[in-house]
Amino acid sequence: MLGLMQSHQLLISSLIEFAERHHGEGEVVSRRVEGDIHRYTYKDVATRARQVANALDDLKLGFSDRVATLAWNGYRHLELYFGVSGSGRVLHTLNPRLHPDQIAWIANHAEDTVLCFDMSFLPIVKAIHSRCTTVKHFVALCDADKLPADSGIPGLVSYEDWIGAQSSHYKWPSFDENSASSMCYTSGTTGHPKAALYSHRSTMLHALSGALPDSLCMSARDSVLPVVPMFHVNAWGLPYSAAMTGAKLVFPGPAMDGKSIFELIESEKVTFAAGVPTVWQMMLSHMQAGGLRFSSLKRTVIGGSACPPAMITAFNDVYGVEVLHAWGMTEMSPLGTVCTLKNKHLPMTSEEKMKVRLKQGRGIFGVDMKIIDGDGHELPWDGKAYGDLLVKGPWIISEYFKGEGGSPLVDGWFPTGDVATIDPDGYMQITDRSKDVIKSGGEWISSIDVENIAMAHPAVAMAACIGMKHPKWDERPIIAVMKKPGFDLTREELLKFYEGKTAKFQIPDDVVFVDAIPLGGTGKMQKTKLRELLKDYKLPGA
Repeated sequence: MLGLMQSHQLLISSLIEFAERHHGEGEVVSRRVEGDIHRYTYKDVATRARQVANALDDLKLGFSDRVATLAWNGYRHLELYFGVSGSGRVLHTLNPRLHPDQIAWIANHAEDTVLCFDMSFLPIVKAIHSRCTTVKHFVALCDADKLPADSGIPGLVSYEDWIGAQSSHYKWPSFDENSASSMCYTSGTTGHPKAALYSHRSTMLHALSGALPDSLCMSARDSVLPVVPMFHVNAWGLPYSAAMTGAKLVFPGPAMDGKSIFELIESEKVTFAAGVPTVWQMMLSHMQAGGLRFSSLKRTVIGGSACPPAMITAFNDVYGVEVLHAWGMTEMSPLGTVCTLKNKHLPMTSEEKMKVRLKQGRGIFGVDMKIIDGDGHELPWDGKAYGDLLVKGPWIISEYFKGEGGSPLVDGWFPTGDVATIDPDGYMQITDRSKDVIKSGGEWISSIDVENIAMAHPAVAMAACIGMKHPKWDERPIIAVMKKPGFDLTREELLKFYEGKTAKFQIPDDVVFVDAIPLGGTGKMQKTKLRELLKDYKLPGA
């Protein structure tokens, strides 16, 4: 027997329809690339998202065709979130922090048809447009009078001209909720990056679970500031959850320094903000130097990398802001766990609560997890046993776009590459990484990519990249190098060799010359032993 309920597909278009109908006057505030503050409402977002959909129809884009963005957090980017996916196309958010060569490769692999970009990123687009073989249309996210006289990009149009001529009437199509809605590429920790392809269903369920009280606890009473970029796994799903709940959205645009973020929080009465530790460290430093206090901020979710205990203490004890420690991955849409306290924790002392808050948290509804040993046997949730962390759920990847790398699943579970413990209350804590990827300021850095560039230098015989702890960036890469006999090479020469070959944040902070790099029986580098050899090493300036 089937239930006798109405059947409606879970589609992203329903989010903006709901926001327009039930929260039409809800505010969306953006600091623009031009530097001014833009204000409008969810009703305006819905109107312009329909114009986006009509503009894509005029370009004769097919169902599931990819539309790429190179953009900051702002209102035009938000309109693309709904207009692209709602019309049945796939939104592809490109990371502008990557090297132009990587961006061009990703755009071609995704087979992007349209590229919409903020003017901040015009130099990147100039550098790659001729190599993006599938992109037929380039749209600058600006007014017509902001287009350069000669951009060098054939057929470049302004966003306002592009959608301005379109009708604001559009009937959102209905289709299978399992259809692709958006895609994000990993940072290529082993070779080329791979893409997670999200569905309408997975995105809607993720938004719903993410807004729950024991997750991010979003409501129409909130003013939400996603400092986490919209090109980082869809800003952790916050734009979708905000539309679902009617929360006010505040976008920082390109101004990501501590002073600008603090001033935006105060001027827009932000109650909830989300970002990586590096951003908050800059903001806290600005506040401490000026003796500043928050007037509205109540909580912040911190993810991307482990949150330092001192930061949690500063937010909680000094500024009265609750810190929600969170963990997830691109392959998980990304939310997996959030560290909110249970009722049993409330009578605890501050020190006891801190021990809980330092963990990555418990799984939100829709995410199941387990830890296994080297033989695949599940380990107990006792807070002591540690093993490889595996997850499964309706917004967790089943395979990568185009089947890259084959099926990643192990008996239906996705191996995260992290090593963790889980305590009896279900709180997970990451203790190590099984991969040698380095996380710096919320960005992944591939040690293999760093090594490959060093190995291209004629004086280098062997190179191994490892991450070193850094007080601001969490980790920074260094490169250990064996020189070829008879060759001279200085630290400065090798670091200069990296310039132009990779993004600036991926260039190592230091070069350590060694007589030998430890090798295993099969000839593989043993980075564990290398770390032991360099245990007394200190990063320059750290």
